[in-house]
Amino acid sequence: MSIFTSLVKKETLHIVRDFRTLTIVLIMPVILLLLFGFAISTEVNNINVVAVVNQHTDQTRDVLERLRVNPYFTFKGVVSSDEVGQMLCCGKADAAVVIMSDDGRLKYQIMVDASNTNIAQTAAAYMEEVMSGRSVTPSVITRTLYNPQLKSAYNFVPGTMGMIFILICAMMTSVSIVREKETGTMALLLVSPVRPRTIILGKLVPYFLLSCAILVVMLLLSYTVLGLPLSASVLDVIWITVLYIVLALSLGLLVSTLVSTQVTALLVSGVVFMLPVIMLSGMIFPVDNMPLPIQWISCLIPARWYISAMRTLMIQRLPLGYVVTEVIVLSFMTFAVFCLAVRKFKSRI
Repeated sequence: MSIFTSLVKKETLHIVRDFRTLTIVLIMPVILLLLFGFAISTEVNNINVVAVVNQHTDQTRDVLERLRVNPYFTFKGVVSSDEVGQMLCCGKADAAVVIMSDDGRLKYQIMVDASNTNIAQTAAAYMEEVMSGRSVTPSVITRTLYNPQLKSAYNFVPGTMGMIFILICAMMTSVSIVREKETGTMALLLVSPVRPRTIILGKLVPYFLLSCAILVVMLLLSYTVLGLPLSASVLDVIWITVLYIVLALSLGLLVSTLVSTQVTALLVSGVVFMLPVIMLSGMIFPVDNMPLPIQWISCLIPARWYISAMRTLMIQRLPLGYVVTEVIVLSFMTFAVFCLAVRKFKSRI
């Protein structure tokens, strides 16, 4: 058995024997993917709505009926004008519509509680659509491309994958190498006739294979449980994700050269990497809406480029030619981070 194979076997045994860590590593991606796919949703439902009517007519009854049957609203009934302000203030209603009948013509006033801007904007848009349901003006045909049902899972799956691989891969690699430092076995490895690059590859290969297994599980959940559309670009999704995994493992290796304890490695991998991924990668907040200096800083976040590529390939199902820029940036980052990590690793010997 070669030295490299022995190192890979040794690291694999470390992973398998640490049953609690292995369980967390395998289960956490599944929980996060399902959590973001189902529990965390940008869709707004069950909006509490009340109505004020100055004069009941067939037209006002028709509007009220449309509010009652609309699946996005929970209609709380007709109230007086004096009660509306109190109900909005106390949170008993999210929105209110005042319906005024003037010589057979209806006039509307929509009031929303804007303490939650997401609900306020969505509620106002929904109610405007309901109010114009019987309008005689020419209808506007709207086509929603790539995600006609507006499912939140379509938006969160690429972002969740970008976050999971950065956290899992970087965290696993950094802790593994720092553990060798704490126990003193790294010093034994370094005085042995094993080259530093062999030690590095022997450490990275088991975690790379484990990350590939996590990738398979996440893709199966995405295309089956979460219902993402399957296309020929899935092969591009796989190899670009493999590139991203190598980048994440290299980041973990770089962290291991900068810290000396497992606790510090966990803090750096969990906090320093997680917050930029959530805030600056476009996972939740659009990058184009950020101030220009923040947009420049976000270009340094690998997850930004990966998530952008995954949305193009997984959601829009476009060919590889549309993500050439993202692939080039990720390739450059992978090469640069890996070379820097290996150089600093050797300099600490």
